[in-house]
Amino acid sequence: MRRWQDHLPALQRRLAIPQTSLQLCLLGMLGGLIAALLIILFRLAIIGLQGFFLQHSDDFSSISAEYRWLLPLGGAALIGLIALATGYKHYRLGIPFVIHRIKTAYGIMPFRNTLNQFFGGILALASGFSVGREGPSVHLGAYGASTVGRYLQLPYNSVRILAGCGIAAAIAASFNTPLAAMIFVMEVVLREYRIHVFIPVMLASVVGAMATQLVFGHDKELAALDIISLSVWHFPYLVLCGVVIGAFAWLFNRNLMRMLELFKKWPLLLRLALAALVTAAVGYLIPHAMGAETGAIQFAINSPTAVHLLLLLLAGKMILTLFAIGLGVPGGIIGPIFGMGVVLGTILAIVPAVLVDNTSNSGTYAVLGMAGLMAATLHAPLAALVAVMELAANQQIVLPAMLVIVTAYVTTVQFFNNKSIFMTQLDFMQLPYKLSPADDVLQKVGVLAVLNQDYQLLADPDEHSVRQVLAQLQPPQQLLIKRHEGDSVQFYTAQYDVSLSLSGDSSIQYAAVKGLSHQATMAEVLHELEDRREGLVYIYQQDPTEPIGIIRWDQLRALLIKQNNLI
Repeated sequence: MRRWQDHLPALQRRLAIPQTSLQLCLLGMLGGLIAALLIILFRLAIIGLQGFFLQHSDDFSSISAEYRWLLPLGGAALIGLIALATGYKHYRLGIPFVIHRIKTAYGIMPFRNTLNQFFGGILALASGFSVGREGPSVHLGAYGASTVGRYLQLPYNSVRILAGCGIAAAIAASFNTPLAAMIFVMEVVLREYRIHVFIPVMLASVVGAMATQLVFGHDKELAALDIISLSVWHFPYLVLCGVVIGAFAWLFNRNLMRMLELFKKWPLLLRLALAALVTAAVGYLIPHAMGAETGAIQFAINSPTAVHLLLLLLAGKMILTLFAIGLGVPGGIIGPIFGMGVVLGTILAIVPAVLVDNTSNSGTYAVLGMAGLMAATLHAPLAALVAVMELAANQQIVLPAMLVIVTAYVTTVQFFNNKSIFMTQLDFMQLPYKLSPADDVLQKVGVLAVLNQDYQLLADPDEHSVRQVLAQLQPPQQLLIKRHEGDSVQFYTAQYDVSLSLSGDSSIQYAAVKGLSHQATMAEVLHELEDRREGLVYIYQQDPTEPIGIIRWDQLRALLIKQNNLI
């Protein structure tokens, strides 16, 4: 029986082609399973730590005020120690960093950053900082699934898809929302809809949801909210609610960026200490504002008519989130947005409740507030709609949610010029995330898909041998020359040069040739050849001195014309 490694070259060539394949689907499911296991371990660690001092997970009101303020202080100290041990330069975390790596490094996540995200995220969530678990989940999912591609030395275009599969599985495992996870990956992270990407991401999302259901059950986080159908007379008011939510999203995004700008020069340990002090102070007074979102949601469910307390909770939650995310506490932003959205929606439900003397609509408005705020803050309207459908487990929310989401999104974009918080953070951190149209096309095609073996290889030939081979070549066949120069090996192409011949010099022109790994994409080929717009590169498997094929400029040009008429 052949060893599985013997099948790798055929698998690598198959995955270099940007087409739907059974192999990629199976690998996406495997990557999704690894990502889901990481998230399950992550969640169990948080629950286990909180079990030592909380009666209910993420409910910080269950601990006495005398001890509650100590939790963020201790958590910040431990997060700082982990950052110190792994190196401060490896402290770039969260969804913006993952988007940057997806665009510039095919989703391959650095190991030390992942350690910071895993252990730092556990400590941040367990100690009451107002951050979400989806930030670490996205990072861990991308790392777990892309590791499969790196281990198998797959083409980078397929490694990028596997990273997307891991992210989808991780979000599905974190929130038990497989459909929303899939849409989030396509809309926010990958920012594209292509069928050969969509299918494996979908399967990985299913795997993530199944894994988390086996461990944590089928409960939905918003199922406790009483969601009822709204009559048509609510709809004009829902438009007004969307406007308010869109304005609140702008206020939140703007203040978060101010926070980042204000404290960007502070040392990390000092920023973590300040975040801990603010969390301890606000958490001492408003315990439901601590944690990801559960405390705020439960308070909104239990006290839908306590307007002054809801306003206080909303302000406290916003302050804690701004200081935690703005000062670098490892964690995500979506969880706190869920919490703030639910509280804001519950507050907005007061107006129709007063008019009809009925508070039964508060649960519906709470969910609508969450959906609108997510759409306006993240610029992810479709992901917000699907997330609220799955988390609420109620189809009656769809029509009013669409109205609120659209109104909130249009308001925040057109009237406040509010950008996606992730893109704004990337611009602030000066992390590139935009690709040229040519790179965007070529990153999806591995070099093995275009590999050409129509060439002749000569090792350390003399001039006479080169002339003999050149005389026999049939275009577009190429001559590749391998020369040992001291301890190194260099490759050259050789061809006749008419201008040199007329001047009386040698009629053979030599040009150095760069080698690329078999994992590279056609984007790397473009970067090597675009200045000269001629020539070729050679491709190697393991040994850089042993070519397995070449790619010519005219092949690259033909691919661009075929794909998008870009050149």
